Amino acid sequence: MTQPPQPPNEPPQGGFGAPQDPPPGGFGAPTPPPSDGLTKQPPAAPPTPPAGGYGSPPPPPPAGGYGAPQGPPPGQPPQNPAYGYPQAPPPGQPPTQPGYGFPQQGYGYPTAPMHPQYAAQQPGGGKKFNTRMQIIVAAVVAVVLIVGGGVIYASSGGDGGDKRTDASSAGPDGGEGKGGEGDGLAGGTEKAPADTKSELGLQLRHPKVTDTTVVDGSWVTDKVYVKTGVYEVVGYDLAKGTKLWSIPLPGQVCAASRHMSKDFRTAIAFQEGKPTAADKYPSCNQIGGLDLATGKLMWNKSVTSDSSGDEPVRFNEVTLSGSTVAAGGTSGGAAFSLADGAELWRPKTDANNCSDRGYAGGEALAVVRRCGDYDNSQLTIQALNPSTGAPISSYNMPAGVDYASIVSTKPLVVAADVGDTAGDGSGISDFFSIDAATGKLIVRISADADKYAAKCGSTEVETCQSLAVGNNKLYVPTEEHEGTGEYGDTNEIVAFDLTTGKLVGGRADAGNDYTITPLRMDGSNVIAYKRPPYDKGGQIVSINGSTFEETVLMVNPDTEKVREAETSFSVDYAEFIYEKGRLFISEKMISEPSKSAAANDRNYLVVSFSTV
Repeated sequence: MTQPPQPPNEPPQGGFGAPQDPPPGGFGAPTPPPSDGLTKQPPAAPPTPPAGGYGSPPPPPPAGGYGAPQGPPPGQPPQNPAYGYPQAPPPGQPPTQPGYGFPQQGYGYPTAPMHPQYAAQQPGGGKKFNTRMQIIVAAVVAVVLIVGGGVIYASSGGDGGDKRTDASSAGPDGGEGKGGEGDGLAGGTEKAPADTKSELGLQLRHPKVTDTTVVDGSWVTDKVYVKTGVYEVVGYDLAKGTKLWSIPLPGQVCAASRHMSKDFRTAIAFQEGKPTAADKYPSCNQIGGLDLATGKLMWNKSVTSDSSGDEPVRFNEVTLSGSTVAAGGTSGGAAFSLADGAELWRPKTDANNCSDRGYAGGEALAVVRRCGDYDNSQLTIQALNPSTGAPISSYNMPAGVDYASIVSTKPLVVAADVGDTAGDGSGISDFFSIDAATGKLIVRISADADKYAAKCGSTEVETCQSLAVGNNKLYVPTEEHEGTGEYGDTNEIVAFDLTTGKLVGGRADAGNDYTITPLRMDGSNVIAYKRPPYDKGGQIVSINGSTFEETVLMVNPDTEKVREAETSFSVDYAEFIYEKGRLFISEKMISEPSKSAAANDRNYLVVSFSTV
């Protein structure tokens, strides 16, 4: 797992403008075929998280495309067997490691039990197979292990006495599709088009900025795609890509809710003004309600801190649950009515020096609350009544948890890096499945950072990505590893049962040289993005949440310029929204171009693809 960069609370701001760059040949023009003799060049290594720590800007996109060949010299076979294949132990020694993806022993909390260890003995009584035979045998054994493991999990898992069937269909992005509605795939509402080949649509170049600038926030309504710009929020026509409206703001957006009401309303946090010579970092103390259907800022409010008198509260996050907007930060929090901005409640302080650190919304509302001094503090997860802020239940996180992230509010799932044991900055060593009605722990799931690739921010509560929750399951991608293809890595999506904590049988494979990431739930299905190799376009697939059967919904063009535009975005640092045949990919943070950047380099704020 890798850590996405965390935006600063009040980043310095740049200039104005988000000019639109029309696609080659004009907007909506058919994608041209690749030119003859196009040489496939190996790309630079994928981007790595910045070393500058909190607030560092994201790395520049890799040059030359993603997944270019890193094969062996001509005439030499591959030297390493594919990732996940059973490795033979040294002669005379028993196997010592469990198979890939098996859950590990927990920390004294309810966890999935240890599973039998598997290892393949070297075939042929020590005779060396040639490379091709090794790959074939390893592939067969790997399939047997995966299927066998699925049978073990299916036959040995109990329900723990918990027969609940009210698992949320909302992924971490707050999708609210209900299984069985509409005429889409069974279990979801998204349709498989007659022709899955997409066309390049909206292209927006980076606005001109002079420093790192947060542009977090993007939404799709029935008619408009909405994206945060510089000192504005802009709506674009879904079909034509033309600018429909702009909401000017006094300062830059610093946080945005990932949730939206059924009538297309949402909330943002923004700075009180633009940077000046006297105040280079304006406070992020304004909460605003947006009507995305009409392109209006309905209201904006600030609140004063109980501890600092007239000083406005600085906000780090904002979320939405039903008609309640909840905003939190290190100096306090508050909740407002989505309709008119009326203040509903504020978190209570007490003698134990307790404070709300941030909220997560969607189908329910939950909070991470810290009590005590920083060096001796206790984190508590509370399910809240959105209208009053009153706690419904409380669960105390174990010792060694300095920060926690809420993955889902219904069912209530929390991620944390217990004792900083993940070791990779992902913010996840364990997941906690909690009964929101009673506050009791259902199961704690150990998520080995070397195996699973979900990510959460270290300080913000609702920033987890690359995972989805539905069907009483937690869907996560595995880390990238060697596949059986000629070049590039691959990975899979697997699922944990939120009652037993066990891996369920089955997986969704990315395919050779692709990598797959869950985006959200669609009813009981999982919508996922497949990042392509250096010579292909990306894909959107719908995954059956029980059988893991994949249905292709979109295949993007593989022409060079379009590939470069698509793969200029990092899955770790960008927003991906797929809705009804349209895919929008956008940045969450932009920076001033480096002086070494070529004049013809295309840095995109947004690109989109469509099959409709």
